[in-house]
Amino acid sequence: MTRIVVDAMGSDNHPSPDVIGAIMAARDYHVEIILVGDQDKIAPLLETGKADSLPIQVVHAPEMLTMDDKGEKLAFKARHKDSKTSMAVGIDLVKKGQADAFVTAGNTGAAMVTALFRLGRIRGVDRPALAPIFPTATGSCVVIDIGVNPDCEPKNLLQFGIMGSVYAEKVRGVNNPKVGLVSNGEEAGKGSELVKGAYPLLVESGLNFYGNVEGREVIGGKVDVAVTDGFTGNVLLKTAEAVAQLLVDKIKEAIKGGGPLTILGGLLVKPAMGSVKKLMDPREEGAAPLLGVKGLVFIGHGRSDEIAIKNAIRVAKEAAEAGVLESIRSAIEQNLKK
Repeated sequence: MTRIVVDAMGSDNHPSPDVIGAIMAARDYHVEIILVGDQDKIAPLLETGKADSLPIQVVHAPEMLTMDDKGEKLAFKARHKDSKTSMAVGIDLVKKGQADAFVTAGNTGAAMVTALFRLGRIRGVDRPALAPIFPTATGSCVVIDIGVNPDCEPKNLLQFGIMGSVYAEKVRGVNNPKVGLVSNGEEAGKGSELVKGAYPLLVESGLNFYGNVEGREVIGGKVDVAVTDGFTGNVLLKTAEAVAQLLVDKIKEAIKGGGPLTILGGLLVKPAMGSVKKLMDPREEGAAPLLGVKGLVFIGHGRSDEIAIKNAIRVAKEAAEAGVLESIRSAIEQNLKK
């Protein structure tokens, strides 16, 4: 049975969403859960959730990383061999082979640094990257990176493309994924110096490289993987989320203020609106993979509720069972030989 470690102290409202989501996943996904965190806070929630018969165990971790942990303080807690934070203890379980993946809704920077120090990078990967799933007009797109690496070199974008392509194929089930390079125009000569430098590397990579893509083409579903630096990716992510929320809010506002017939029409289209809202709901994926470290690590939003945690565990399970880590290692190794 696949075994997933869950940081019980990760979300903003920890440990309730983290523990309840883990209970739901253990019931629905045939997965074993290891909850890492303050056992005195976890135990009552397991009792309330009637989890006695479920494959859930608790590993006590008396400390936790917060938004206040930065710089040298964060580095010390992330790398110290005897660190007792929930992230360090949980990731160590993956490193020792006692679990298949780690899921957290904690501080993204803290999770990345802890994973990097304790797991290390896959050989040939200079920088790990976050790769969330964007809904598109034709399905979905892996966007990599969305915030971990604001400053990149062309070779980093090549590595992102390789890792994103493997993830799209193994976890998303996309055959020979099309890889696009995010730019401000479709032509090969368009873009920043970073984009211009990455373009020929991707052309020669052996990937199914589509070429440059603008933001509208990413959302339009022209590619399965969109490669970009963390600064641009983060702006793309937050803009897309804001626009989606704006549209939903404006439609609701128009229905409520449109009179009886409009309200009636709103009730008739409510099921369809629910489907659209679900498509845009970040909880459906739950967490994004941190690709490039020597272990499966998934990082969710701090505002994650139990549904998001449950789905994050599902995605981590799918990645573990698909052999994503070994496939990325192999793909990077092949690139190094060129």
